[in-house]
Amino acid sequence: MLRLLMSGGPALLMRLVASAYSVAEKAGAIVRKVLHSGELGIVEKTGANDLQTLADRLAQQSICASLSRRFPKITIIGEEELQAEDVREDLIETGQAEEILQKPCPAEYSGLREEELVVWVDPLDGTKEYTEGLLDNVTVLIGIAYGGKAIAGVINQPFYNYQLGEGANLGRTMWGMLGLGAFGFQLQEVPGDRRIITTTRSHSNKLVIDCVDAMEPHEVIRVGGAGNKIIQLVEGKASAYVFASIGCKKWDTCAPEAILHAVGGKLTDIHGNAYCYDANVKHMNSAGVLATLRNHEYYVSRVPQSVLQALKSD
Repeated sequence: MLRLLMSGGPALLMRLVASAYSVAEKAGAIVRKVLHSGELGIVEKTGANDLQTLADRLAQQSICASLSRRFPKITIIGEEELQAEDVREDLIETGQAEEILQKPCPAEYSGLREEELVVWVDPLDGTKEYTEGLLDNVTVLIGIAYGGKAIAGVINQPFYNYQLGEGANLGRTMWGMLGLGAFGFQLQEVPGDRRIITTTRSHSNKLVIDCVDAMEPHEVIRVGGAGNKIIQLVEGKASAYVFASIGCKKWDTCAPEAILHAVGGKLTDIHGNAYCYDANVKHMNSAGVLATLRNHEYYVSRVPQSVLQALKSD
């Protein structure tokens, strides 16, 4: 602690991640509360597979207002297009995770300024699954980018442990930072001789199916939520996340990418190219998503030519 005091306290990035951790936990509690109320307030955005609920709206208000109050010069981009309005004080979270403040900031990020950072927010990833009761698919995602690169991320799973039933201690939060590592889960890998592909459950099409088949998987897992699929990679339930389609956005991948990269994994488009998370990029990940914990080049090499031609890299 003495070292922190002598240097004027924790670096901006550590303070931002510590805040994002507490804010994500608050958002997770909001998501649970709305579900338990039974009043989900569902509206369709672009169709039956693109929904927004009261939980999406309240969680985003909470995250964006809490972070912008403490870090006013940071650019925050949230999934939901909400009207500008005063946010209720009970939605504001002012806490910061002490364990994160105690950690040393990687040297290359120690001098960052607020104006240089972009925060990508998905207040409720897996909304369709949330409305259908597939609660383990649901996550809250807060990703932090610098120089177009995802450098830190927080993922909250509001309903972690819900299968344990009444009285279970619900929810967990994981986080990671390049150069520091990832925390809040036990890193595991699928055995090297197995290829288990995780892919979309509600946005499939011929391209997606062809691409998955080309990987010659031993098993395919179809679940919702980009955050959930990256958790499967780092917990040894899947070897690759393959999504050969448009539909995924920057707020879906920024936080998961940072956590995956922090443990040596990789997330790219279907061509193997990195995504850029600058404030002015288009929000859609037009060339799909390919994410792995290991052997990324193998999976890139298996993508069919028809898929590469259909999904042009940005």
